[in-house]
Amino acid sequence: MDYAQSLKYIEGVSWLGSRPGLERISALLGRLGRPQDSLRFVHVAGTNGKGSASALLRSALSAAGYKTGLYISPHLLRMNERMSIDGVDITYADFAACCTVLAAAAEGMAEPCTEFELCTALALYYFARERCDIVVLETGLGGRLDATNVIGRPECALIMNIGLDHTAVLGGTVELIAAEKAGIFKGGRAAAYDLPANVRAVLSERAAATGTELRFADFSEIVPLSDSMEGQSFTYRGEMYEIKLLGEHQLRNAAAALEAVEQLRAGGWRLSYEDVRRGMAAAVWPARFERVLAGPDFVVDGGHNPQCLAATAAALERYYPRTRRVLLFGALADKDWQDMARLLIPAADEFVCATPESERALDARALADFLRGEGVSAEAFDSIEAAAAAAYERAKPDGMACCVGSLYMAGAARDYLIRLREAGT
Repeated sequence: MDYAQSLKYIEGVSWLGSRPGLERISALLGRLGRPQDSLRFVHVAGTNGKGSASALLRSALSAAGYKTGLYISPHLLRMNERMSIDGVDITYADFAACCTVLAAAAEGMAEPCTEFELCTALALYYFARERCDIVVLETGLGGRLDATNVIGRPECALIMNIGLDHTAVLGGTVELIAAEKAGIFKGGRAAAYDLPANVRAVLSERAAATGTELRFADFSEIVPLSDSMEGQSFTYRGEMYEIKLLGEHQLRNAAAALEAVEQLRAGGWRLSYEDVRRGMAAAVWPARFERVLAGPDFVVDGGHNPQCLAATAAALERYYPRTRRVLLFGALADKDWQDMARLLIPAADEFVCATPESERALDARALADFLRGEGVSAEAFDSIEAAAAAAYERAKPDGMACCVGSLYMAGAARDYLIRLREAGT
């Protein structure tokens, strides 16, 4: 099959939705020869920050000379963004070739795999085929029953910030959610974000029960040095680093990633300070408070829950304190979108609203009606591209625009803005 046929095959099971459990993917990977058993992993879970930390870790490992795979979800624009090696996405041809093998293996299974399970199996097969030294593997939802948890003991498990999201599946308290995410602990070594005492206790209990050596980040050890739209520098535990990722929250994500680096070093991985520093300085993570256009600036941020939106609002105040701000906003209907909107209102002079590209999307008109009811200017548009164009025009000549609210919107907006930039308009 070709790439288009591969996408049709994988996306054709989207009607199954999310179905936690490891039985189906275990059976499929068994038919593929258990490719995960030939790989080593850093397994990353968390409500927020896991993508940024994964990108930083992948870049550091690559800089140290390791052939490093990275598996993420969801993608911004194209499915093949989900799996990459040393920063290069899987080619369409390789995606199709791997999917052809995958489809043959899945033929006749008693229970079909979900879209995420198929993607995960394809990625693991690809990384094994390409003989990666190590794979940074980001969970999709939770941890204990997430399809990525089909792997054995990782070289390091990393738990990022934990908040209330996907409560219908993971539980209605941060403690319950933390317990689900700590399901990736299987002994060996682990690192974690600097978390509140109640959440820390849950992770520590799970680590002790599984014989996992767990170390937490200490955010009091972060000392900011410089900060601009070009990037920021800081010291952590006395060592100096630079990152391109913007916002105070990215310093915390970097600190957690550095704790994972320490655990990898303890496990025998050769990660010199210079390699890690060089790798982290080179790391990029699209649509995470990313300035895509300048003059006027247009920032794209994939923030999609209240914790993320609070960080976005803080970053807007931090980098654009005296600038008129036009926010392109869209959200999924099953998110806490009212709370998300209220977090953004103080940071916005006006809103343009769009409907994200998802069956779960909140209609832009309903969102605009809600915002107007909260006393702010808001207008709905029929497409993401039209909303992005309107936000860009309204930001002229001396304002700025920011797309935020959903990764299912960020990719399309970012693609449109890149086309504008390349056209020189």
